[in-house]
Amino acid sequence: MRFYIALPLGFVLLGISCSRKAAPTPTLKPTGVGAAIVESSGGKQLAQTGAPLLQPVVVQVNDERGSAVERALVEFSAAPGVILDPPSALTDSSGQATTNVSLGGMAGRYQITASTFDKSRKKVELKLEEIALGYQQTLGRHLNDQYCDRCHNSESTAQRVSNYDNLEVKPHPFSEGETLNKMTDADLTAIITNGGPALQKSALMPAWGNTLGKSDIQALIAYIRAVSDPAPRDAGPLYSPTPH
Repeated sequence: MRFYIALPLGFVLLGISCSRKAAPTPTLKPTGVGAAIVESSGGKQLAQTGAPLLQPVVVQVNDERGSAVERALVEFSAAPGVILDPPSALTDSSGQATTNVSLGGMAGRYQITASTFDKSRKKVELKLEEIALGYQQTLGRHLNDQYCDRCHNSESTAQRVSNYDNLEVKPHPFSEGETLNKMTDADLTAIITNGGPALQKSALMPAWGNTLGKSDIQALIAYIRAVSDPAPRDAGPLYSPTPH
């Protein structure tokens, strides 16, 4: 005669889960060291809060002569809430290391730091900024794409043909902080609502007051302030990596 012992299901599942071991994180073994780390691509991107950046962040490690260094260790860091995948990597044959970034849940600018070590074991750092747009700024971005970008952006894309080169007086790109930061919100409201002549500017800037409501114009201005380079003084917080 055989006897069977009935065990509670939770006990059985607990035993199964306890028997599993997490896969160990592979250890990176660098063999190269550089003297500088520079940006290849991926800085100054825009994304909605909590969303991934469209393009990865790519950096390059170079030696004293400016030549790419292979298998140098690069470590990426950012403020809490930012996801870096992977947080560290070895450079490839072109001296480059790549990470995918998802921004935090608060609107503002996020600083991404990429670091490596030189021959003396001194840390060499590169700091990049990415921009997380809140709800109002994201609405402003959509309005920009619909009404403004065709003239204020000089680059054509598959989705939009730029009209910039056809205009005798060139519009300011919304990222042109040197100019737009000198204008108050009231100035921007006047020129968007009533056109260029409202501020003695070009009549090629049309009036949008009959198309855009007050809240739309406020959202568009919030977007302009968010993307200005350099950032305006009241741009909001810069979220930096937590010091170790």
